[in-house]
Amino acid sequence: MDQSQLDGLNPDLARGEIVFHAAGCASCHSAPDAVGDEKFMLSGGRRFETEFGTFIAPNISSLPEVGIGSWSALDLANALIHGTGPEGQHYFPAFPYTSYANMSAEDVVSLHAFLSTLPASEAESVSHEVGFPFNVRRGLGGWKLLFISPGWVVEGDLTDQQRHGRYLVEALGHCAECHTPRNGLGGMRRDLWLTGAPNPGGKGRIPGLTSDQLDWSEADIAEYLKSGFTPDYDSAGGEMVEVIENTSHLTDGDRLAIAAYLKAVPVSSTRLTSE
Repeated sequence: MDQSQLDGLNPDLARGEIVFHAAGCASCHSAPDAVGDEKFMLSGGRRFETEFGTFIAPNISSLPEVGIGSWSALDLANALIHGTGPEGQHYFPAFPYTSYANMSAEDVVSLHAFLSTLPASEAESVSHEVGFPFNVRRGLGGWKLLFISPGWVVEGDLTDQQRHGRYLVEALGHCAECHTPRNGLGGMRRDLWLTGAPNPGGKGRIPGLTSDQLDWSEADIAEYLKSGFTPDYDSAGGEMVEVIENTSHLTDGDRLAIAAYLKAVPVSSTRLTSE
């Protein structure tokens, strides 16, 4: 994305807030013990353990000195869509730019405007705990060439509702980052899209969302994303608690669109033949 794609776009703060929740910004960048309105202060500090090392979310609050308050909308677009910082440095893909690559310019501009309204934090960002060779950021340029694939995974004759759900799932919500298995280099296996994956924290498995594994109705899925209750009156646990805290801020139409998209995701032939 370049500046010409952003010129003339007027930010919509209400839309920016929806994008903020749909993209799960607070789930990664608020303080580890933040609750309620505290989650709007994006001071960073949460730790994410993976087989490649531990990644620690940075401060992305509006304070220019230690946050991103000095960033332009183009700076934010480059981070979200290309995984690069204002100085051209590569970000680790623990920041899910492989999904955000499909964000629209309008949503980037609106998110940038909304982030600027949020409270500032003086917390210093902490360095990631990643060993050699994974700490060599220059090598991430090659990784991006291999694994950033702008464009949709689920194609075909989709309805407007399913296409809206696709945008929410594949781009903003970056659901596949957790629900899709990865290869040995950490790239998502698109042939196993949303079929479930090992928990990067090492505890349990993240379930698949394809129709052969999730037999809930569209209404059931939408309700779960609103209230956290399953059709069996169980409740969400683990990291899904924060995901639902985000999706509860979406509209009923958004949640139904997500459900419609999930029902349209093809069952993976790779998964079926490997069982």
